[in-house]
Amino acid sequence: MLQKIKTMFGGEKILPKTLSVEEEQKILKAGTEGQKKQLASREDARPEVLYFLAEDQSPSVRLLIAGNSSTPIQADEILKNDSDENVRAELVRKIGRLVPGMKTEEQRIIRDKSIKVLEALAEDQLPKVRALVAEEIKGSADVPKALIDRLARDIEDIVCGPILQYSPLLNDDDLREIIAAGSSSSALEAIANRAAVSEEVSTDIAGTLDVPAISALLTNKNAQIREDTLDRIISQASSVEDLHKPLTLRPQLSVRAMKRIAGFVASALVHAMVEQSDLSEEQADDLLDKVRERLAEERVGDDEQAKLAATAQDYFERGMLNDEFVLEQIDENRRELLMQCLAVMADLTSDTVRTVIMSKSGRVVTALCWKAGLTMRTAYDVQTRFALVPTAQLLLAKDGNKYPINESELEWHLSYFTDQE
Repeated sequence: MLQKIKTMFGGEKILPKTLSVEEEQKILKAGTEGQKKQLASREDARPEVLYFLAEDQSPSVRLLIAGNSSTPIQADEILKNDSDENVRAELVRKIGRLVPGMKTEEQRIIRDKSIKVLEALAEDQLPKVRALVAEEIKGSADVPKALIDRLARDIEDIVCGPILQYSPLLNDDDLREIIAAGSSSSALEAIANRAAVSEEVSTDIAGTLDVPAISALLTNKNAQIREDTLDRIISQASSVEDLHKPLTLRPQLSVRAMKRIAGFVASALVHAMVEQSDLSEEQADDLLDKVRERLAEERVGDDEQAKLAATAQDYFERGMLNDEFVLEQIDENRRELLMQCLAVMADLTSDTVRTVIMSKSGRVVTALCWKAGLTMRTAYDVQTRFALVPTAQLLLAKDGNKYPINESELEWHLSYFTDQE
């Protein structure tokens, strides 16, 4: 009987390993909540006991029944309409865990009934529950297509997103129909992130002009994008900065596409694009020359330069100008401000700094960085991502972080430009 209890379990003594039918009945009729919870969690409990507990007044007991793999399907069919969302959610998790393993003919009836329970939960009023269904079956090819279609068209992003991104049951016609119906930005982004995206689907995504989705498409190495579609994206991207980095990171860009992109993106992004490309050294240098020409023509007016010079002097006096600051300006493409800051740091005129940056000489740019008190690691970034020094002219660090030439030589390289001040 219940006097055979041995130890404590969450405030309740643990029940014996074996209970008679009479003992079970006594617990069902007059047991404490703790005793019922123990029964509800036991996988060796009789099905009729678990079925009875599926309608217990305690949500905690029903929660354990929902998660118990031994609970009969008849009890699951009751729990799918449970008033407690956590119970319904736990039921989703359990069925999602068990259904893939139901392969035999003997299990077919139970599996079919379990799928019916999932289908009902896929229409739950709470997005949280529907989202759990979507998460559990997103990669399955063994669920009804109708269930996938319903979830893929759910108005909530947390529900449709996993299905749109991962379900193998959605074909191009499905995806294009969903795009055409006016999906949310998150839904479009999920489609753009699929393991494989066809040219037709990519074209439809590009046609939405949705920036996050197009960004995801560009960075998806498995997304096929036609040349004319990419051309339209590039035309749009010239005025949309959020597309600049994804474009430069797009693998296997044609030389023509890279030239167009280099016409408007930041120098640091051009460097990254060239770095990952298969361009010959001559092609890369030609591209960098065109970017330098563009940057030389983008100078701000005298009034704006004066403001930036004052800002740079203020930053200097406040001790803000250091390696981290310089790298941040490169990342944020604040070219004119960085020119003025380097001038203050190196005690040179901004015109001299500009001439050095545009010189294409790794040694001279490195000398400027040394004069400004920057580390060699920062000098390398300034060479590559800011000054766009050709590969053949780059000056590499010694031992990974030291200046490779002595101070007198650095002074000599810089003197050619400072003597003309």
